[in-house]
Amino acid sequence: MTAIDGAAVLNEVEAFHRRFNVFPTEAAFVAVTLWDAHAHLLDCFDSTPRIAFLSPEPGSGKTRALEIVETLVPQPMTAVNASAAALFRSVSAGNGKPTILFDEIDTVFGPKAGDNEELRGFLNAGHRRTGVTYRCIGDGGQQTVQAFPSYCAVAVAGLGSLPDTIMSRAVVIRMRRRARNEKVEPFRARVHEAEGHNLRDRLATWAEQARASVVDAWPDMPEGVTDRPADVWEPLLAIADAAGGEWPDRAREACVALVTASKANDKGSLGVRLLTDLRDHVMTGIDRLPTVAILDRLNALDDAPWADLHGKPLDNRRLSRMLAEYMTADNEPIASRNIKTAGSVLKGYYAADLSDAWARYCPPPPESPLPPLPGTENVA
Repeated sequence: MTAIDGAAVLNEVEAFHRRFNVFPTEAAFVAVTLWDAHAHLLDCFDSTPRIAFLSPEPGSGKTRALEIVETLVPQPMTAVNASAAALFRSVSAGNGKPTILFDEIDTVFGPKAGDNEELRGFLNAGHRRTGVTYRCIGDGGQQTVQAFPSYCAVAVAGLGSLPDTIMSRAVVIRMRRRARNEKVEPFRARVHEAEGHNLRDRLATWAEQARASVVDAWPDMPEGVTDRPADVWEPLLAIADAAGGEWPDRAREACVALVTASKANDKGSLGVRLLTDLRDHVMTGIDRLPTVAILDRLNALDDAPWADLHGKPLDNRRLSRMLAEYMTADNEPIASRNIKTAGSVLKGYYAADLSDAWARYCPPPPESPLPPLPGTENVA
């Protein structure tokens, strides 16, 4: 069999995307191309990153992105509002793993959809090669527990965001509506699907040739990419290294760009947001502050949720309950303490009690934090 130039094939896959898709950054084109390729070598990796095309408004090219991906990946399975049971049974059917393409994912996890823990559990479990979904089968007293393999490649598209457990396992492409000067070729399935399938077959052939160099690969990670982001990007970097050419460098540049972007967009849980806002906006340069002042400052923050938590502003009781979930350096729940002010004693919080939680849970502080507002000096 004639050896196929992996870098050239990836170049062709990227060019095919560029004909029909407008992605927000060069890093997005690199990531999507590598993701297409990794779907052909899924069994070589310990985990598979999800890829998520998300946008704030309709008409941003998300569905078109999935349509192009569909022509390039093995055994595509288009799912809109598919149940978790249907998906895990499809994955465990034994006739090859489908690549699941889940459009309109906001109808499942959006603010008006409610929780869908069964599907969330399937998507989370299927991130790892060892992931399974347990279900009872049989009737009445004859039921037995069976493990259904859940490991498969998944691409999703939708409005807004996704649950944190899925976002942390995904390469996120934040789509935008095309500007007037951004042109793409109209996608006609009858014409272009055949082109995509031909390219898919060449990609699959190269993938088989590259299997030996990918299966035991430990690609070098860019500095600062560790933990879950490293799990997400390891298969994509292994693909890039196997392809050679400019792809190893381009892949690492894309990795850094998209991981950095995900951190900038990640506000974490509501508790982490509270800790971060206390550190960066409320208690900057202050070693203690009465609760009443903390609440005033939190509720006055622009672009923050505290003034409207389910229709009510953050109050003393909820602040106390949220902070008590975190520990001080002495492993005691964070709690309010007495603060002496001019002529009285008020309950409040000390920066020393919060510092350990800040160090453990919050993103790095801004490089140039703003000085405290005039008139906010501590009163002993």
